[in-house]
Amino acid sequence: MSGVPKLSRLATAPSHAGKDPASLLRLLLGCITASLIVFLASEKSWAQPSMARPSDQVQSKMVKVYGAGGLSGLEAYQSGFLVSPAGHIATAWSYVLDVDPVVILHDGRRFESKIVGFEPALELAVLKIEADDLSFFPIPESDNVSWGDPVLAVSNLFGIATGNEPASVMQGRVAAKTKLDARRGTFQTPYRGEVLLLDLVANNPGAAGGALVDPEGQFLGMLGKELRDRKTGVWLNYAIPAGVLRQPIGDIIAGRKTTLPDESNPVLPRDKSHSPIGLGIGLIPDVLENTPAFIDFIEKDSPAARVDLRPDDLIVLANGRRVSHQRALRDLLRRIDRRDQVALVVQRDNEILDLVLRP
Repeated sequence: MSGVPKLSRLATAPSHAGKDPASLLRLLLGCITASLIVFLASEKSWAQPSMARPSDQVQSKMVKVYGAGGLSGLEAYQSGFLVSPAGHIATAWSYVLDVDPVVILHDGRRFESKIVGFEPALELAVLKIEADDLSFFPIPESDNVSWGDPVLAVSNLFGIATGNEPASVMQGRVAAKTKLDARRGTFQTPYRGEVLLLDLVANNPGAAGGALVDPEGQFLGMLGKELRDRKTGVWLNYAIPAGVLRQPIGDIIAGRKTTLPDESNPVLPRDKSHSPIGLGIGLIPDVLENTPAFIDFIEKDSPAARVDLRPDDLIVLANGRRVSHQRALRDLLRRIDRRDQVALVVQRDNEILDLVLRP
């Protein structure tokens, strides 16, 4: 026991007069314990890096989106994030986009945007503003995120930021990586794919379309819309993973999939083109400036009846083009020869349906 003689020698030294070996041993053990606590604290600090740096990094890639308000006082704002240096913005597809929305960048600059494409089944929309050389999130092909990983949710929740104020940042963790199955009508959403469930409150008004990032500021997913279990009232905090979004966003930016009107197709005479009533579709009264293309009734033995279109279905696409309101639908049909088939995408409650009407 080489340590005991050393302690004995220290105990007999003049500077330690009056201290017995046991007292000195307790003193040394106390010092060792204190040093170990300091060491472990520094290790913990190193293992859990500050989120301040990635929070600052992502601010220039976030945008605020302002558009149309919904019924019953629903909010007219949400979040988005830049996905190209040329001004392409990914966000959640919602009633806010019923009109071409205004986009505000992190530095306060305001732009009018155009909806260049959207994917109803993913509740994803891509906007475009006329700006260049912007910071943006590269969308990875896949993610390595797993249960328990720390994350940041960045968004304009509650519409607090209206100019150059920074987006709100919430810190939390991934609670699970699973599939969102709403086939039983539990949740009010058409999305049926993979999600990241979050241990943080990401379902606040305005947060939809925000970005989920890792501690390095790398993009992990898009924050979903407010989602609540209709039976229990429990809110679900989730994000759609980057791997799910990469291809549709890329297709829209590259022009391989667009919902913009094709002005190259001429307007045909009425007796040579399609119309809603010619397909057997009666729309709700067109009394608003942008009345949605909700179906009011279906004529019997019509092309619409043969594909089981129903009252209250909402027509969102016609031959791949966005139907933003009833006038847009009529204009699109006027450009399609009545001898040709018409492909419609409709939303029925929480389902997205692809239907082909044949004359």
